[in-house]
Amino acid sequence: MGFCSFVVGKKMKLDMSRRVRQKREHSWGEKTNISSETLDCGSLASATISGVDWTTLPDDSVIQLLSYLNYRDRASLASTCQTFRLLSGGFCRDITDVALSVIVARHEMLESVHFGPDACERISSDAIKALAYCCPRLRRLWMPGVKEINGDAINALAEHCRKLKDVGFVESDNIDEVALGNLNSVKFLLVSRTRNLKWGSAAQVLSRLPCMVCLDISRTDVNLSAITRFLSSSQNLKVLCALNCPVFEGEVDSNTMQSHKGRVLLTFLNGNFKGVTSLFTDNSKNVTDVLQYWRRTKNRDKNLDEIVVWIEWVFSYSLLRIDENNLKELDDFWLTQGAAVLLSLLRSSQEEVQERAATAVASFVVIDDENATVDCQRAEAILRGDGIRLLLDLARSCQEGLQSEAVKAIANLSIDSKVAKAVAESGGINILANLAKSMNRLVAEEAAGGLLNLSVGDYHKAGGIKALVDLIFKWSSNTDGLLEHATGALANLGADEKCSMEVAVAGGIHALAMLARTCKFEGVQEQAARALANLAAHGDSNSNNAAIGQEAGALEALVQEAAGALWNLSFDDKNREAIAAAGGVEALV
Repeated sequence: MGFCSFVVGKKMKLDMSRRVRQKREHSWGEKTNISSETLDCGSLASATISGVDWTTLPDDSVIQLLSYLNYRDRASLASTCQTFRLLSGGFCRDITDVALSVIVARHEMLESVHFGPDACERISSDAIKALAYCCPRLRRLWMPGVKEINGDAINALAEHCRKLKDVGFVESDNIDEVALGNLNSVKFLLVSRTRNLKWGSAAQVLSRLPCMVCLDISRTDVNLSAITRFLSSSQNLKVLCALNCPVFEGEVDSNTMQSHKGRVLLTFLNGNFKGVTSLFTDNSKNVTDVLQYWRRTKNRDKNLDEIVVWIEWVFSYSLLRIDENNLKELDDFWLTQGAAVLLSLLRSSQEEVQERAATAVASFVVIDDENATVDCQRAEAILRGDGIRLLLDLARSCQEGLQSEAVKAIANLSIDSKVAKAVAESGGINILANLAKSMNRLVAEEAAGGLLNLSVGDYHKAGGIKALVDLIFKWSSNTDGLLEHATGALANLGADEKCSMEVAVAGGIHALAMLARTCKFEGVQEQAARALANLAAHGDSNSNNAAIGQEAGALEALVQEAAGALWNLSFDDKNREAIAAAGGVEALV
């Protein structure tokens, strides 16, 4: 039950509200001959069937193949295959202790439990204890926003989940830092944005964890003494991530912070890529994108692979959260480092990382969502880094969450005229038009928003019109955001004479008149009336005028729109005088 979020962007106004959409789930789609060894270990990780290692297939291909199974067969697969023993519940902000306890009680083979990025506000330490008792095979646990995680819950994990190696207790109000020192099996630990930690105690117990390789303390009030202890005393620590920590806003000697041999400190101060580069012993110091360099390297070290995958995950999550706060003091960071990191994360092989990076791109370019204003320097930094091609490639994914985030990023970036031109020249209009046909309403809405933004300039004077008209007929009148995007785009395109004829041929006049007559949403009615007005503005050069006059409700919509505009203007004394002088009163009568 995976869920994710995306933000709708449009040219008239950027709506930065979050929405919920459902991801597809993994399943298996064909009977095959699997060796007894594979069945014994409960994993397909080492199985090669007819010479093919199925686990090396891209996620998109696996999802497409496994979508043919019914839910019963998917459940059977999940109970026998280690690859699918995970519980993903992003944006399940309403899940309770009882619900989670019931789930884990029935799935004792779970190895991965991941919630977020929304806060788990209704989950308490009691549910974490139930999870520990029921799922002894647990390897990965990620729970953001749990208000309090007490010692009993953490100790239960330490006692019953002996294979637990990846823990994320982020954005919590209180965590028993002493109990964290009992998680002896954990290699990767995240406590980013956790408040009220006693850093003296935390540094003392966490630095003694025998297996801990990576620690994320980003966006916390950690002090310099604790950081020094982590770097000097931890047994096996390789990476300490401390992004956007106030301690580094003062006078800190960056050379001192980097002087602990064999350990990497990642901060905004020393540059993210520069820090990651020090993990490698070869000539990676000469490359600008060390993450991409690592992805292309053959015969990679397995332990280092785990670390870099974790770094990608932490970067994508932290940058998304930091970006949401839109801090003025980080303007320089986004131009000098942040844009490059986001571009690299868009190239990740992890879909969750790609999705969060796309979301962050869509958000970090926006200065003022109410007035649809973007930072042109940031937008063009993405353009120069080949970001448009990357986002268009992600938009072609069959994973609907990734589609939505990529399209929303394209839509917001396209407010910049240079980016809009690049999107159009790269075939983006056809990609968006195809996505507008999606059966997923939220994907279709994002695609319509992208076409709306592109319809403002001179770059979009063909393509996508039929898809926009079809959207109006396809979706019911209660989908106001989608319909407002579609009608707004048609209104913009209708101002062009050639496009206005294409709109009419595609059935746009009938669709717009129907909305103007029946839709209950004021924004949709206004856009439909504006579209009809633009279609009729070309005089005798085409037959749109006559066609609009013959459509039931079309003329009434135009009259009401004009009258409504005069009514709104008349609240100002000077406007009232100007309206009367221009003959507006007689016209209204």
